[in-house]
Amino acid sequence: MLDETLLPLSLYHKAKQLVWDPRDIDLSQDVRDWQRMGERERDIILRLSGQFMGGEVAVTHDLAPLLIAIRRQGGLLEEEMFLTTQLFEESKHVEWFDRWHSAMGAPAAAAPSAPYRQLFAVELPAALSRLLRDDSPHAQVEALATYHIIIEGVLAETGYYGYARALRDHGLMPATVRGVELVQRDEARHIAYGLYALDRLLRHEPALWDVLMNRLNALLPLALEVVNETFAPYGDDVPFGLDPSEFIAYAGEQFDHRLGALERGRQRHLQQHP
Repeated sequence: MLDETLLPLSLYHKAKQLVWDPRDIDLSQDVRDWQRMGERERDIILRLSGQFMGGEVAVTHDLAPLLIAIRRQGGLLEEEMFLTTQLFEESKHVEWFDRWHSAMGAPAAAAPSAPYRQLFAVELPAALSRLLRDDSPHAQVEALATYHIIIEGVLAETGYYGYARALRDHGLMPATVRGVELVQRDEARHIAYGLYALDRLLRHEPALWDVLMNRLNALLPLALEVVNETFAPYGDDVPFGLDPSEFIAYAGEQFDHRLGALERGRQRHLQQHP
């Protein structure tokens, strides 16, 4: 029987209840707003959307090995069920950003920065594909840290904040804002699962904390570089009055929030099993 008390099954049920279809979002007002924007404003939104599109394609490509690794553990059917919804949602996010680019008649984004390529074309696929040959707790911790903490919990969250500050705060492109909010709602469940799975692994093998910290410390600077490179082309005059330092601080806060949740779980376990 399924264990209804487990968080992954709760997240699975929420995924069923909160299904949305990118095709239902009317972008007509957004097209008008887009056409009225200046070139520099369009450029930074296109840069942001291009990063999201590339990231969503990458995670859609790379997530399946985690599901396979969880399956090999046995007895984790509730987690497998949740991960099927995550795979579906990542594909839907690709559809959303592809539809957005098509509706705006937006050209291909500028070539991604070196930190972006390192994170999405090297670190992510390496960590996830490794699970096909090595599904050890060590490898799972590194994969979850890469995907759920750094890419979703830091970079994606900072990107959502960028859309809010640039568009929502200026009353622009309401359907784009709504679509991104729906993507963020999905990703919140993914992050919650990642924290749950990491906590489970760390409770069984407390020594994996060092593996986690080594991976996070290696990748956080890359993520912050991606944020910096997003604003670099605009010098001291970033469109929409955005302040790069605000976004670096926000990314750091997101990292601290995720790590703090894991640290609290670790401390509870250590108190219960001194």
